Amino acid sequence: MFKHFWTNYYKNKLKNKDYLFLFDEAPLDEVIVFDTETTGLSPKKDEILSIGAVKVKGNKILTSEKFEIFIKPSGAIKEESIKIHQIRNIDIQNGCEAFVAIEQFLHFIGSRPLVGYYVDFDVRMINKYVKPLLGIKLPNQQIEVSGIYHDKKIKFIPDGAIDLRFDVMMKDLGLVTFGKHDAINDAIMTAMMYIKLQNITKI
Repeated sequence: MFKHFWTNYYKNKLKNKDYLFLFDEAPLDEVIVFDTETTGLSPKKDEILSIGAVKVKGNKILTSEKFEIFIKPSGAIKEESIKIHQIRNIDIQNGCEAFVAIEQFLHFIGSRPLVGYYVDFDVRMINKYVKPLLGIKLPNQQIEVSGIYHDKKIKFIPDGAIDLRFDVMMKDLGLVTFGKHDAINDAIMTAMMYIKLQNITKI
């Protein structure tokens, strides 16, 4: 009931009806796993530098349908930010405009659920651009891999502290961590975790 109410609410608020496809029924057994690299950790002040995403259908990561884009920020990237994501100013000098990137991303994701590691932050960063563009926030369902991991783990160690660091979760699930942490590699690794978590009952 509430889902139907909010769907209609967002549809009515949508400024550009060309994006009504965001409210279509999602393709069966498909999700989009994505990650962003940003200039900082504040959705209000900081900007997106890159977006990486892959489509997952069932137990398959469709890397042939991956999405990767670099965005030119409004100013120079600070040195402390470069140390974290390794994206230099020279790397994005040919990056596209933010709203162009967001439009392409919206067409890539469609109405599919969005999966991520601390996905709330990434969605908030995307919404920084989506809200002015469409008048609404992303209506897509969000799925948090660390939440799935926690819920499966806590059943067997109810009084223990659970380490939700990315690399720790990858190792615990028996998955190989890629050497380079960037948006597309992190999206693929998160997709690997998501699929593994869908297929196991105990960690």
